[in-house]
Amino acid sequence: METYPKKRLSIIIEAPFLNRLLDLLDDLDVPGYTALPALAGRGGRGAWRRDSLSSDAGRMVQVLIVLDQEKVPPVLTAVRKVLDRQMGIVTISDVEVLRPDKF
Repeated sequence: METYPKKRLSIIIEAPFLNRLLDLLDDLDVPGYTALPALAGRGGRGAWRRDSLSSDAGRMVQVLIVLDQEKVPPVLTAVRKVLDRQMGIVTISDVEVLRPDKF
């Protein structure tokens, strides 16, 4: 079966900033994304679990995006401006997809 190369961006950000990030992705004509709750983690500030947080302020979400290589630089530039003001993580991976027209 033939597959097609794409890039996957994973963005972990605080929940209160999710709508701002999604609006930004919409403005950049990102073809699609999926937002998921981040349930637990550990990083430079220690471990956390979603059930131990009482407000949205400390909750984290993950946004997954699959897109063409040439669309990555403008998305990263815009996302960086959002993340410069609060905590967040961005990773980039090579992926293969079955239906390239969806991305």
